[in-house]
Amino acid sequence: MLKKNTLHMDKICFVIMGYGKKTDPTLGKTFDLDVTYNSIIKPAVENSGYKCVRGDEVLESGIIDKSMYALLIHADLVIADITTFNPNAIYELGIRHAARPYSTIVMKEKDGNIPFDINHNKIFTYSHMGEDIGSKEAERCIGALTKLILEVDKSKETDSPLFHHIRGVEPYTLPEDEYIQIIKDLAEKDRSVFALVEEAKLEMKNGNFSEAAKNWKKACEKVENDNYFVQQLALCTYKNKSVNPNIALTDALTIINQLEPEDRNTTDPETLGITGAIYKRLWQINKETTEYLDRAIDCYKRGFTINQDYYTGENYALCLDLKSTITNDEEEKIYLKYSAKKTRKEIIEIIENLKNDDDFELRSDLKWIYATLSHCYFAIGDNENHQLYNTSFNNLHPENWEIETYNNSLKQLTEILK
Repeated sequence: MLKKNTLHMDKICFVIMGYGKKTDPTLGKTFDLDVTYNSIIKPAVENSGYKCVRGDEVLESGIIDKSMYALLIHADLVIADITTFNPNAIYELGIRHAARPYSTIVMKEKDGNIPFDINHNKIFTYSHMGEDIGSKEAERCIGALTKLILEVDKSKETDSPLFHHIRGVEPYTLPEDEYIQIIKDLAEKDRSVFALVEEAKLEMKNGNFSEAAKNWKKACEKVENDNYFVQQLALCTYKNKSVNPNIALTDALTIINQLEPEDRNTTDPETLGITGAIYKRLWQINKETTEYLDRAIDCYKRGFTINQDYYTGENYALCLDLKSTITNDEEEKIYLKYSAKKTRKEIIEIIENLKNDDDFELRSDLKWIYATLSHCYFAIGDNENHQLYNTSFNNLHPENWEIETYNNSLKQLTEILK
């Protein structure tokens, strides 16, 4: 929550960007934008002497409101991260450029194209691994972005295309008393979207999916049509053990279907992965309905093909193995087992390539990488490497629910390989 007795007296940097995990539509690659904010933007902004405020800390609905307009117009500095081309961030950047001639920084992950209208601006680029940003890259970016902020603050050089091309335009000035009142109103809000999201993440970390689901539901109600919030609500709903499994899974499927995962044009690997997990669990408790398993295979396969994500790939391979245990067609059985083995070898190769990164050992998803390697090597009969990565996984002190998830997959593999 913003402090009303100090906020309006500080130099404010307003950050506009997507939040949570978002997928770049041109690359099919998913980036955790919260990592960008916490690892690069916020440290650099605070190093530069600014108060850092992100859009989701003030936005109480999916529609831009007076608080957002006020900050876009009045903030001493605006940083716009356009990674994944979040439409709200692009629109808000346009408002800022129309209102202020200078003190706007545009940044983006280095991969993919930049829209033509924005490509004329100097853009701060950084490298993102998807789930995480390496410590060396984060350190480099904090230093470089801090330097850039201080240069922008000092030079007051025009960075708005509008003011650059049309010299006679006068910047809009928001009356000071109106701005102060807006900030006071903002500071008095008890529950921002940001607070709900942080609380939900904490509950998930502790394995309390029932409480996490409640917070994600509130966030969805405050910000409509946010894919990330919908995905997390579906995830926590199907993992909620306080509800009958069939009911929990059916509810989760209803939630995730808002994102149309079975539309062949859907390319978001997170949506496809969660949908696959729901169908896999539905099949496990309703094994007479083989269509559930077929749909899980389809979702996981599409997610793996799009993103080459090791975790989605492992689940795809597991579902292929499960299908091989119920088919009566011997040729299909051989094909399914071959495809599962081939997929696991691809996954091992993908992870081996990840190991080439200098910051591999610092990745936030390292425990799941080790868990995946352990399962893959177990499935292809390499017990030595299975034991090696089993130990590596446990040495990272996983949470109880993470251990349970790991052991459940290992148990299924054991039964399949009998």
